[in-house]
Amino acid sequence: MNKFKIFSVALVATTIAKAQDLEPAKKAIDAEQFEKAKSLLKSVIQAKPTNGKADFLLGTIYLKQNIADSASIYFQKGLGATDGARFNNIGLGQMDLDANNKTAAQAKFDLVMKDLKKKDTEEYVYIARAYMNADKPDYKSAIAVLTKAAVANPNDAQVQLALGDAYYGDKNQNDSYVAYRNAYQLDNTLIRAKMQLGVLLKGAKAYTEAVKAYNEVIAINPNYGPVYRELAETYYLWANNIPKTYDENIQKALSFYEKYMSLTDHSITSRMRHADFLILAKDYKALETEANAMKQLDGVNPRILRYLGYSAYENGNVDVALKSLQDYIANPSSKVIPRDYLYLGQAKIKKGTSTDGKSVDPTQLAAGIADLKKAVEMEPLAANELNEIGKKLYDQKAFGAAAAVFEVAVSNPNSKNYLLDNFFLGNAIYYDNTRKDVAKPDPIALQKADTAFGNVITASPTTQDAYIFRARTNRLLEKDDMMATYYQQYIDVVTAKGEEEVAKNKAKFIESYNNIASALANTDKAKAKELLNKTLALDPANEYALQAIKLLK
Repeated sequence: MNKFKIFSVALVATTIAKAQDLEPAKKAIDAEQFEKAKSLLKSVIQAKPTNGKADFLLGTIYLKQNIADSASIYFQKGLGATDGARFNNIGLGQMDLDANNKTAAQAKFDLVMKDLKKKDTEEYVYIARAYMNADKPDYKSAIAVLTKAAVANPNDAQVQLALGDAYYGDKNQNDSYVAYRNAYQLDNTLIRAKMQLGVLLKGAKAYTEAVKAYNEVIAINPNYGPVYRELAETYYLWANNIPKTYDENIQKALSFYEKYMSLTDHSITSRMRHADFLILAKDYKALETEANAMKQLDGVNPRILRYLGYSAYENGNVDVALKSLQDYIANPSSKVIPRDYLYLGQAKIKKGTSTDGKSVDPTQLAAGIADLKKAVEMEPLAANELNEIGKKLYDQKAFGAAAAVFEVAVSNPNSKNYLLDNFFLGNAIYYDNTRKDVAKPDPIALQKADTAFGNVITASPTTQDAYIFRARTNRLLEKDDMMATYYQQYIDVVTAKGEEEVAKNKAKFIESYNNIASALANTDKAKAKELLNKTLALDPANEYALQAIKLLK
């Protein structure tokens, strides 16, 4: 009996010791100190090569850092361990999810779950996080797994924390709040759960309240790095959603991100997270400095070329931008995103743009537009980014290039700038066809302009300038009947807005009266004279109206 008791106590002590071996690493992972966690886990593995859970945690960090080869090595090694081997099937399952092989992933998860005891909830949590951390997150599957775990052990704080994350990802704010609150009430050392209550406020754009919630976390633990990242992201969103606060809040955002970096680590992966944030904050000088520093540390990581390309373009070094982005996209190990093609397309157009900005080399333009199309094909919402690109060219009076950009932009009718982009598309084509060096207007392009103005009118019938530019476009197309129709519609829309608006647009009314009169000269002389007299009422010395009335007698 005494021997059995001693054996039982020894077994419990050994189990606790093994768990404690991993606790410092798990705390470092939660604090986003990934290099520290990796070092701790490698020490555990060296001391106890049969600790499969340590292999799993290490592989999970590598997955988080997008180093899939290393992740796979540790997961495979962990499968052969005598302790915690099953966890590694969860890591391999996430890799299957990343490869869009849900069937293989489910088979691995089933292997893990088939021998679990009722109170074994840790595996469920990691399976749920595999669903959430996959390249294409599946929050509903995560919720289904965690719901089982919560039934088995409703007082598990980690289950509640994971449920909060899953509900938040599934855009269920109410249930997310309840789960985070439960997690913190069950374990008040679980500071991430308290921080996530601030994240919910950030998502609701309650920025002042979110900052207050984060400050409560800092009061508990001023060295908890992730809360400073959340502060940085909150001030970034605050700056962008309330423009008058932009300068002040973007500086706060950058400052808090630096604080986050100082409390986590300055590894290449952490610096890349910093670089991603600098892109969001549009601090391209700092991005270029960071990119060059990373290049010195790790000259072979292709992702550094992305940061060099973006910053070089924004800082005016087009040649470096072109080479960096082309080399990055050509590398088979690169995970190319739509923004890469957006920048490459801009760089090609910029490279071919004349010094005065008014003309673009057609070959470079075609190549640049092809890249912009790739970006929109990969992610239709990338069309939102094209307004600014097209507007710069439009302001430079490079109307042909601007029109080409806006034509790509309006390919997505769900773009937030769809209405404005159509208007600029029509205008750019119109002005491109009224240049002094144009021998003959392009009817195919002008028809696109007519369609674009029609899209504006359909969506916003009171946008008066769409009517007059559509009329001008049809005048170039020599469609007198349609020209007259749209000039009349312009008159009607402006007149309906009142005398003050009519007074502001005297010149355009004269233009409209004269052009409608011209269209009616051979079919309705009386109406034509009436319109010309309206012109003379506004401008008694109008030469066109005076001459036209003489010819109509």
